[in-house]
Amino acid sequence: MSTGESPETARKIANRLNAQMFGKLILIAVLMFGFGYALVPMYRKICELTGSNVLSTQESTAAPAASNTQIDTSRYVTVEFDGNAQGPWRFRPTVSSVRVHPGELTHIVYEVVNKQSRVINAQAIPSYAPQEAAGYFKKLECFCFKQQTLGPNEARQMPVAFYVDANLPKNVTTITLSYTFFEVGLPGKTASQ
Repeated sequence: MSTGESPETARKIANRLNAQMFGKLILIAVLMFGFGYALVPMYRKICELTGSNVLSTQESTAAPAASNTQIDTSRYVTVEFDGNAQGPWRFRPTVSSVRVHPGELTHIVYEVVNKQSRVINAQAIPSYAPQEAAGYFKKLECFCFKQQTLGPNEARQMPVAFYVDANLPKNVTTITLSYTFFEVGLPGKTASQ
């Protein structure tokens, strides 16, 4: 601002410059939005012309489903399930056995019913047969990882997610997973006591 300008003139000049800057910023924002919007069709056209990374064309077919290369599809292993109850409940698997490929993720469920009119704390301990299979049986989710608190007359389904390691020796064709479910703590003691 020169010394001869009045404050009113200076304010008008500043307002005009601010309005011009605002207009330029709005124009830049609109151009950036338009450019971003135009990128997708431009990218598709470039890919179509060069024949690389074709996103979608009318004649394209669905891509084949991805396969898990860690699954040994050349053989099956039968996994048998067993449940032993050491206490006042019913405890059993919902299926007696499954056939799986080594490396294949499998889900099964055990059911437990507390037949008492009191809260019971219980724990499941797994065992495997043959014993050499124990190192190849990998549980990702299991009710045996922690104690279970069952309310009076409560029924519960408890999942087990597992896979059999693909390095399981070829001579092992059947694995038995057996759980013993037993009461822990003092009878009649609730979880809040």
